[in-house]
Amino acid sequence: MIKKVGVIGIGQMGAGIAQVSAQAGYSVIINDISDELLQRGIRGITKLLDKAIEKGKLDQAGKDKILANIKATTELAALSDCDIVIEAATENMAIKKEIFAELDKACKAEAIFATNTSSLPVGDLAASLKRRGQFVGLHFFNPVPVMKLVEVVKTLDTADETFKTAKTFAESIGKTTVSAKDTPGFVVNALLIPYLLDAIRQYENELATREDIDNAMVLGCGHPMGPLTLTDFIGLDTTLYIADIMYDEFKDSHYAAPPLLRRMVNAGYLGKKSGHGFYDYSK
Repeated sequence: MIKKVGVIGIGQMGAGIAQVSAQAGYSVIINDISDELLQRGIRGITKLLDKAIEKGKLDQAGKDKILANIKATTELAALSDCDIVIEAATENMAIKKEIFAELDKACKAEAIFATNTSSLPVGDLAASLKRRGQFVGLHFFNPVPVMKLVEVVKTLDTADETFKTAKTFAESIGKTTVSAKDTPGFVVNALLIPYLLDAIRQYENELATREDIDNAMVLGCGHPMGPLTLTDFIGLDTTLYIADIMYDEFKDSHYAAPPLLRRMVNAGYLGKKSGHGFYDYSK
């Protein structure tokens, strides 16, 4: 039974996971490499809770209770009694493996490990650990407090009980779950990335303007935003990174990044976060 949750990496994704877990009543320990990053993460959570109060979705007592459920530490050993530890560190195989190797030594034997990776093979992260049967993918979506989906990813070694417990946990924090095999991209990115890449190719081939491509999909297909706007929101570098991983795995042209995407990333046009992508956000 899950009572105490550890979250590794307190960037936007990790902070969101910590927030929804604490909001559901779990005791949460957040971990990152510095106190500065931890405090920045807590400030981000506090800001979102304040917005919820402004909208009448939360009161001050509720905010205080959520924040009281969250403890911060730079020491992985402090997560020793967590029932589940969710890793949301940078999307780098070597870094993630190093974190899990330390956690394997520090955490109690029955603890479940989960990774929030969006593209790396979950089984590869677990391969060198003692608890391969207690390793699972829990892929949340950004922004975590808003997005309802979690992809639960089962590796070749994931025990049925581990998978069931992880799925139940995700549902207990208000998420809808889908089950996925351990292949790059899982369900959502396996379908989404080719769509985004095709939109970029058509823009590169001058099929239509960026606005017309986006409006066509919004007004013609009922999508909440067009593919080029969505790529800007996700990040062009993130899109390219996932596409390259998937192409390396499948050698399928659907996952081959268009030259324009690579040129834009190399030039620093990363989307909304950099102020410029397919659209200009500098103003």
